[in-house]
Amino acid sequence: MATSVKQMLEAANAAVPKITSEQAAEMIRNGNTLVVDVRDAPEVAASGKIAGAVNVSRGMLEFRADPESPYHDKAFDKSKTVILYCASGGRSALAGKLLKDMGYETVYNVGGFKDWSGAVEK
Repeated sequence: MATSVKQMLEAANAAVPKITSEQAAEMIRNGNTLVVDVRDAPEVAASGKIAGAVNVSRGMLEFRADPESPYHDKAFDKSKTVILYCASGGRSALAGKLLKDMGYETVYNVGGFKDWSGAVEK
């Protein structure tokens, strides 16, 4: 049976808790947190990213997150709290569901970069 984007987003939003910018900032202060920007490189270049975030475009996420992949990024560690964001929250919700499916247990969606009120790096 075919699945629509709407259905995929509903499933993702049900699986991955949405948090506020303030909640994310508190988690970051507490440590052992990986912040992932799943926007494409031109988007990040135009606006910057959350300070300390790792930019991995949505299309490369599986490869960076899987320790068995030759493209694995060592920043991805299943013991860390993972906070995702994109431009408006859709890609980060889908990315969060993907990471949960890959065995990452503590995953949150902060939504869109436009909602971030903390430090930004260019």
